[in-house]
Amino acid sequence: MISSSELRKGITIELDGSLYQVLECQHIKMKRTALSRLKLRDIRGGHTIERTFQSSEKFIRARLEYRRMQYLYNEGNLYYFMDEENYEQIPLSVSQLGDAVNYLKEGLSLEVSSYKDELIGVELPITVELQVIDTAPGFKGDTATAGNKSANLETGIIIQVPLFVNTGDIIKVDTRSGSYLERVS
Repeated sequence: MISSSELRKGITIELDGSLYQVLECQHIKMKRTALSRLKLRDIRGGHTIERTFQSSEKFIRARLEYRRMQYLYNEGNLYYFMDEENYEQIPLSVSQLGDAVNYLKEGLSLEVSSYKDELIGVELPITVELQVIDTAPGFKGDTATAGNKSANLETGIIIQVPLFVNTGDIIKVDTRSGSYLERVS
């Protein structure tokens, strides 16, 4: 058990039968009582909520387990991962993965989280390298500060890239924001 005054960003708790990760935590001291204002993300559902609790309230701390897995392929709405220790193949649905499907590239190694033997989701690396499949052609004189254009990447996601990026280039993408970082080749 953990009290609301001990909660910090990143801790996972069980609340009303659901798993929530603490995104933001404010401890507010008032004249007679102390409160904790929390911004929580439902791990299974993906939505966020804001709640306020008395500092004396207790929560069940959820202990997530992480396993190193490699993304293999997808078939319809199922994405298959292989455990790197015992080579067991495990499917995850689009709802379990959320926005992570936009950055999954065959052969990518990542951490898969589970709670009480139920797979919950994946922890993506901060950056991934993806190939540009389609974009408007770049012209001589295009610079990094002149503007942006849309680019379709190999995973199907469309992001904004500088004008000098061409079809076939490999670029580095930030998985947290979905933004272009640099051209690799």
